[in-house]
Amino acid sequence: MRLPSRLASDRLPLRGRLTLVTMTVFAVLGCGMLALNWLSARQFIQANRSLVTPARSLSPATPAPVLGRTPPPDGTEQVLTTPAQGFGDFRDTILGDLLTRSALLLAAFTALAALLAWWASRRSLARLHQVTATARRISADRSMDERLALDGPYDEIRELGDTFDAMLDRLDRSFTAQRRFTAHASHELRTPLTIQRTALEIPLAQGRVPPDLRPAVQRALDANARTERLIAALLTLARGESGTLNLRPVDLADAAGAAVRDLADEARAADVRVTLATMAAPVEGDPALLRQVALNLLANAVRHNHRDGTVTVTTGSVGDTAFLEVANTGPVLNPEEIPALFAPFHQGRERGTGFGLGLAVVEAITATHRGEITATARTGGGLTVRVRLPSSHGPVRS
Repeated sequence: MRLPSRLASDRLPLRGRLTLVTMTVFAVLGCGMLALNWLSARQFIQANRSLVTPARSLSPATPAPVLGRTPPPDGTEQVLTTPAQGFGDFRDTILGDLLTRSALLLAAFTALAALLAWWASRRSLARLHQVTATARRISADRSMDERLALDGPYDEIRELGDTFDAMLDRLDRSFTAQRRFTAHASHELRTPLTIQRTALEIPLAQGRVPPDLRPAVQRALDANARTERLIAALLTLARGESGTLNLRPVDLADAAGAAVRDLADEARAADVRVTLATMAAPVEGDPALLRQVALNLLANAVRHNHRDGTVTVTTGSVGDTAFLEVANTGPVLNPEEIPALFAPFHQGRERGTGFGLGLAVVEAITATHRGEITATARTGGGLTVRVRLPSSHGPVRS
């Protein structure tokens, strides 16, 4: 039975709760003080009863009436007030007036207390709102560059803000070290892989490998090429998350067209029809990374498709936003599965030839460019992925 009131209190903001508590405490204490004042006044009047002169209400120029006497013929009624009745009337009048005035003052001061509590809570919680707004911006932009840097008195809210900034500093250092390690490790691994590939290709090309060893050497070369592609994908992911961009005017339509040309043979081999419908989509970004976005989206659409499937690549601008959208047929997906598609090394239900880094790289590059990415499962099967970036309406050079 207490659930509705509890839900109502949960919906009431902290500012309203502080005001309600302050007003309630003031009203309760005021009522207690009012009761004490009323009782004290009653006791004081009762204790000084002898100082009060009883009042008689008599007709003017008429002698004091005698009990049992017939009223005079002119009809003037004479009223006799005894001392006890006079004192009672006096006490009731004084206490009633005192109670009325005190109740009005209490109501006025309670309303004033509510206004002051509302104003004080607003000033006190303003910096807390700043903490919330900054945390939301950092979460939305996925950037560790912004800090609260609260000023004002060193109170609990200032301490909370400083603790939050210290946590962001630690997370920023941790993520930076992780990205740096991934980039350095991937870079250092490319040299020995290149040497291994050369050592295998030269004797194979010169015919110095016995026929019974050729399949093993070829498998080693395929594994080497796969490892090189993995390292290249890790380097792209690390660069996309680093925030280091070579900003230039780019048209997403050009990036989409280049991706379609690069994957034309693979799409033909997979019996997937690719349709390109582009309009100008100018943005300010890193040309290599944005081309990688289009390439990864198209590769994901082609590889996670079925025979005689379709892929539609669309670009354009809406207001101050440019977009790149890739829609493909394929297996039916549940909406609950979509967030996991952007996790690194996630390959979905059917393991393909990739490493599960394609959409993770797209998401990282999009976040670095202050954009957003959305993925929607299609009713008949397949996926629609749209990347939105801030548009630049100046001249475009890709």
